[in-house]
Amino acid sequence: MGQNSTEVAYGFGQFGSTYLTGNGAKLLLTAATAKYYVCAITMTENTTFTALEVLDGGVKGGIGTTYFAATDGPYTLDTDWAGTTGTDTTNETNEDSDRILTSHNFPAGITIYGMWDNVALNSGACIVYVAPRPDYLNRAK
Repeated sequence: MGQNSTEVAYGFGQFGSTYLTGNGAKLLLTAATAKYYVCAITMTENTTFTALEVLDGGVKGGIGTTYFAATDGPYTLDTDWAGTTGTDTTNETNEDSDRILTSHNFPAGITIYGMWDNVALNSGACIVYVAPRPDYLNRAK
């Protein structure tokens, strides 16, 4: 019996993928009409990036404001968590995440997961998996 599950589809790359290789290879999904984002990257060679940018710059994590309940009241989840251009990657008091620099080497055989809309290689090769954006129904046509 078939199973209609986005959880399975996200986990097994059923929304599609592309292969990037060499300096300058990129996948840019920032246009107003882009309906997908990069959800996983598998390194097929040792790889460095010139760009690995969080979906929508990390603002709201590509989703609307998220609330969660606690015993002492409802709280808003901080969804503005991405490292941004020019942030100090050694001082953890002024940011929530660090930018990926060309000096960060990702070894062959590993897979990283996240929400990115711009992936550009400095060196190496990888398989880039995509999934529908959380707001894909509201994107420009």
